[in-house]
Amino acid sequence: MSGAETLDIATAGIWTLIIVSAPMMIVGLVVGVIIALFQALTQIQEMTLVFVPKIIAIFVTLLLMLPFMGATMSGYMTQIVDMIITGG
Repeated sequence: MSGAETLDIATAGIWTLIIVSAPMMIVGLVVGVIIALFQALTQIQEMTLVFVPKIIAIFVTLLLMLPFMGATMSGYMTQIVDMIITGG
């Protein structure tokens, strides 16, 4: 296996990581901005107000996106196993 093939595998792994984690990160970002805007408008400075809705939103997103995440990681693993079987 050459250096270019190794770099291709690493690049595909990083992209898989980004694709799998992006939905939860985006939901966490959006919920955080909405809550920060709500806190700024109402001048409520309660720190726990940020964490509970974010945790719930990320958990619901995880449950909804689990089939997509599993299929994406399964596709990457299939690609890796095929490369192992064929020898590169």
